[in-house]
Amino acid sequence: MGRVRGWFVVLVCLLVGGALTVALLGVSDDGGPHGAAHATAAPGDFVDIREVPPSGVEPPFVGSDASTGTVVVDCGRNVEGHYNQDNMVVSPGLRGGAHHTHAYVGNLSTDARSTDASLAAAPTTCRGGDRSTYFWPVLRRTDRPARYAFEKAAGHGNAGEILRPAEVRLEFGGNPVGKVVAMPRFLRAVTGDAVALTARSDENVRARWGCASVPDRFTVRYPRCPAGDRLTRTLTFPSCWNGLDTAGPERTHLAFRAANGICPRDMFAVPELTIRLAYDAPGPEVPIALDSFPEQRHSPKTDHAMFVNVMTDARMAALVDCVNEGRRCRL
Repeated sequence: MGRVRGWFVVLVCLLVGGALTVALLGVSDDGGPHGAAHATAAPGDFVDIREVPPSGVEPPFVGSDASTGTVVVDCGRNVEGHYNQDNMVVSPGLRGGAHHTHAYVGNLSTDARSTDASLAAAPTTCRGGDRSTYFWPVLRRTDRPARYAFEKAAGHGNAGEILRPAEVRLEFGGNPVGKVVAMPRFLRAVTGDAVALTARSDENVRARWGCASVPDRFTVRYPRCPAGDRLTRTLTFPSCWNGLDTAGPERTHLAFRAANGICPRDMFAVPELTIRLAYDAPGPEVPIALDSFPEQRHSPKTDHAMFVNVMTDARMAALVDCVNEGRRCRL
């Protein structure tokens, strides 16, 4: 009898412990919000954009050989609903390896199992046939429950209604001190730091949050924007390539140029991709949170994005010519 009572006590402890674990994680079995303290960002992660001073960053000197053109690629706003928790750039082949939801534009087939061949054969949302893939973690309203299967991230502390961007702008620029060379096909690129909250430094933090009405103010916190404004996320990719590899450990095949535009030794300037996302700004008291790994607690510093170049050689050549010739193009 004593032994049975002992096992009963153990069972009750396990059940209570499991319930506490679910409560602490802030998610239910279907990904709905339960514990707002975990499912949303910390109060200190928000700032009124009016309290953010102008950036004061001077544009780099533009040399006589600069590549000053820009190319805008129109790939839509993901009205197709392409979402998953994969990351073929960082963890290829691993289903659900991101532990948070990514939104995609461009290549409609992208998931953990994508290969160069599958990407090259897939349909795309981009006008003009660019089959490249562009993706980033979703932003959520945590005071509203997830309504659709793609909005849920059960077990990882990400919950709430996904905010869909009102605008997605993909722009390739040049280099302020010289010409750019073509990116190789199937080049993989990452910007930002998905583990910035627990990293030893902010070296890889690339998140730039802001409000459309004050384009000269940026922050690494979630901005509170004026009524009727748009909240923006801007992510710029490294634009110096080692001339050899399309992928590499610890991102060694790509690097960011210096503030003056110069690439590291033995690296070549390639077109610089910037992704700008704009959302109809929720009210000043509305809780929002970026999807993240659980231990990163939705920190806005962890914003990041990925890109795989699947442009044809001819299309990339046209992009490079436009940038190097200082023109404004849409491809």
